[in-house]
Amino acid sequence: MTYVRYSSIAIILLALLSFPTGLLAEQPWRICVLYWSDTIPGQLAMREGLRRQVKRHNRQLQQQPDMRAIDLTEYVAGDGPEGAERQIAQFYQALKTHPDLIIVQPADSAALTEPLRQANAKGIPVLAYDQFIEGGQLAGLVTSNNYQAGYLAGEVVADLFPSQHALRLVFLEYPLVSSTVLRVDGFLDALEDLGQAYTLLHAYQAVEPVAGRKAARALMRDYPQPGSVDVVFSVNDGGGLAFRRELERAGRRDIRLASVDGDPEQVASLSENSLLLVDSAQLCAVIGEQTIQAAVQWLKGDHRRLLYQVPTYPVTVETRAGYKGWYGGVPATFTKPWMSRKPLWSHQIKVLNLHADD
Repeated sequence: MTYVRYSSIAIILLALLSFPTGLLAEQPWRICVLYWSDTIPGQLAMREGLRRQVKRHNRQLQQQPDMRAIDLTEYVAGDGPEGAERQIAQFYQALKTHPDLIIVQPADSAALTEPLRQANAKGIPVLAYDQFIEGGQLAGLVTSNNYQAGYLAGEVVADLFPSQHALRLVFLEYPLVSSTVLRVDGFLDALEDLGQAYTLLHAYQAVEPVAGRKAARALMRDYPQPGSVDVVFSVNDGGGLAFRRELERAGRRDIRLASVDGDPEQVASLSENSLLLVDSAQLCAVIGEQTIQAAVQWLKGDHRRLLYQVPTYPVTVETRAGYKGWYGGVPATFTKPWMSRKPLWSHQIKVLNLHADD
């Protein structure tokens, strides 16, 4: 009788090979997700879209044997400077758990540079959504086409005023994140492309309700004379909705508003006589869903660093019927009823290379 002696390594290999196909991949992908606001409704809709896609993915595992379940660990930073500081600590906390991937909705594009670089050093991929993180290497970015959002709002405004009239303009801005900066850039480029003269009177910082109300009161104090301001461009409805309410309470119906987000209450206020001219709506749930799809693509081995730009939809009195809301899908293509260098609005999600120097 011949005896064969196996090394401990060989025994382990034989045991592993004896498992049925697929059992070795049963451990779920562990994803940490760092959300920003817990009050801005559009961001809550993005969060819901992300969670909805995770549930959809986990339900479909039986039909996709090459997939693994997703185990999601969630952190919420909150608003304001305290939220940005909290998110830095949450990022470091997530790194200590050594997840397969981290998803971040940055509260401050510059503040997360160092934790991102530490993730790079540990080999943990980081996928951002809604806004970019400066420095380091991202696995990808899923965001609204924020430049388009501002540009569409600028087109509508330019179409309503004589080009020779120097538009008296005020911004509600937030220069701490890339998305809102791009919206301002798009808005101003549209005015310039369409030959609309303008004068920037003032810029207030506001992306949430408290700051929006404060900005409205400050504007009415700084510009008390009716007709002294033509248009306010708000980079989101988080601040813009409260701003509009405050103006209406004070009877300042001489000021018109262009905004970004597509908040249901903001959109419902649209009429021929409302302060709101246009709201470039984000397709918020689609952003969250696309983020999980991009994460799965990376975890399955496709390591192209990609930028996904979800289109924004210009909601006006004329186009409101085509808007499906934050939780709906992508609206159909349509021809814009205002002057534009690109008359056709496209519903396509753009997929581009995300370069290292973005």
